[in-house]
Amino acid sequence: MIVEVIGGADEVPEVRVADVDDLARLHLAVGALTDEDVDRALREAGLGRLAEGDTGLLDVAALRAAAEPQATAEDWAQRFDGMVEQAVEKGWTADDGASLQVHVEPAASA
Repeated sequence: MIVEVIGGADEVPEVRVADVDDLARLHLAVGALTDEDVDRALREAGLGRLAEGDTGLLDVAALRAAAEPQATAEDWAQRFDGMVEQAVEKGWTADDGASLQVHVEPAASA
């Protein structure tokens, strides 16, 4: 799954969740935007925020709410829960487990 933050209409950053059925990998893809713009867009979308360096924090409940309506796999909810459990086991959480730590990568459309 990918959370994308890219330049939108009138240069207002757009946040969208893509590849929701691919739960083997989760990352934040960022277009040609400043860290401040990305952080603001994530916060305004209610999906999370930037941390330091190349790390983002995505709110688990908000991510699920944004992704689940797009999911096509019948077992998606169980696989999403498994992805979160794996992140907890590996210590890839923050905010007492309410957020997942993810890598920030350049967006393909950037």
